[in-house]
Amino acid sequence: MDDYTDQEKMEESAIQYDGSSTVLDLTSYQLHSLESIDIPFNLTELDLTANRLTVLDSRIGLLSNLKKLSLRQNLLDDAGVDMISDWDAISGLEELVLRDNKLTKIPDVSIFKKLLVFDVSFNEISSLNGLAKVSNTLKELYVSKNEVTTMEEIDHFHELQILELGSNRLRVMENLQTLTKLKELWLGRNRIRVVNLCGLKCIEKISLQSNRLTSMKGFEDCVALEELYLSHNGIAKMEGLSTLVNLRVLDASSNKLTAVDDIENLTQLEDLWLNDNQIMSLEGIAEAVAGSREKLTTIYLENNPCEVYKVLQGGTKEEPKHHLTTPYTEYIKYCAFAFSLAF
Repeated sequence: MDDYTDQEKMEESAIQYDGSSTVLDLTSYQLHSLESIDIPFNLTELDLTANRLTVLDSRIGLLSNLKKLSLRQNLLDDAGVDMISDWDAISGLEELVLRDNKLTKIPDVSIFKKLLVFDVSFNEISSLNGLAKVSNTLKELYVSKNEVTTMEEIDHFHELQILELGSNRLRVMENLQTLTKLKELWLGRNRIRVVNLCGLKCIEKISLQSNRLTSMKGFEDCVALEELYLSHNGIAKMEGLSTLVNLRVLDASSNKLTAVDDIENLTQLEDLWLNDNQIMSLEGIAEAVAGSREKLTTIYLENNPCEVYKVLQGGTKEEPKHHLTTPYTEYIKYCAFAFSLAF
C-alpha cells in the first residue's frame, strides 16, 4: 500500500468522491494529466494547483456550474490554455487563476462575462495587451512578477478594487483615472520615478516599495489612504503627508530621510517605519507624533545615525529624560527596535 504513486492514490480518492460535494481539490498531486480522474459535472470549484499539467482537459469546459478554477503552479504555456476561449459552457466563471505557469501573453478570457478575479502573476508576460477583452466586471487583477513595461488596457475596469503589478518593468504610473473604485494598488519592485495617481482619491493601500522615487509628493488627494509603503527608494524628505488623516501604517524605511516631518495631523497612525535612513536627530519627535498618541504602537528607527538618548533633551544613556509621555513611554530602547513605542 505504501508503494502507491500519487496518481494511483488520486484514482482511488476519485472513486470515493462524495457526489454531493461541489468542490474538488487536486492540489499537489503532481498530475501530468487528468485522464484517469473522475471530474463530476456539478462542480462549482476546481483546484488544480501544483501539478504538472501542460494542456487543459476538455471536460473542464463542460462544467456549467463552475465559478472558481485554479491552475496555479503548472506548466501551461500559451498554446496550452488557448482552448479556454471556446468554453462557452463555463462562461459564468468568476475566478480564474493562472499564476506561476509559462505564459508569455494575456490569454483570451473574453468568454467569461462575469469574471471577478483574474491572476496571471509569476509568468513571462511582457505586455498587458489582451486585457481590453477581459470583462469590465473584474474586481481583482494580479499581474505581478512578469516583464510588463506599460500600464495599458485597464481603463474599462470601473469595478476594480485591487490592482497588483509589482515586480515588473514599469517606469510610469498612468491610465488609472477611471479606476474610481480602486482600494489597493501594488506597484513595488518597478522603476517608477514619480507618483501619479491620476486624481484617484479612494485608494486605501498603496505600495511603491523598491522603485526610484525621490519625493513623497503625489499622495495629497488620497484622503482615504490607510497604508502607505515607500521603503527602498531615494526619498530625502517627508512631505505631502498632512492630508492623509486616515493613515495607519507608514513605511518609509531604507530611504535618504534626514528628519521626521509632516506627520502631526496623522492622528490614526499606528506604525511608523523609518529604519535605515540618515536621520541625525530625533529632536521634535514627541511633537510630531503627539496627535497619534492614542493609536501609535511602534516607531522603528534602527540603523540611523541619531542617538535616541540625546533626543530626550537632557537625559543620559543611564537615565534618559522621558519627554514622550503616556501611553507610549513604557519602553524606550536603542537596539534592534531602536525606538519602540508600546502600550
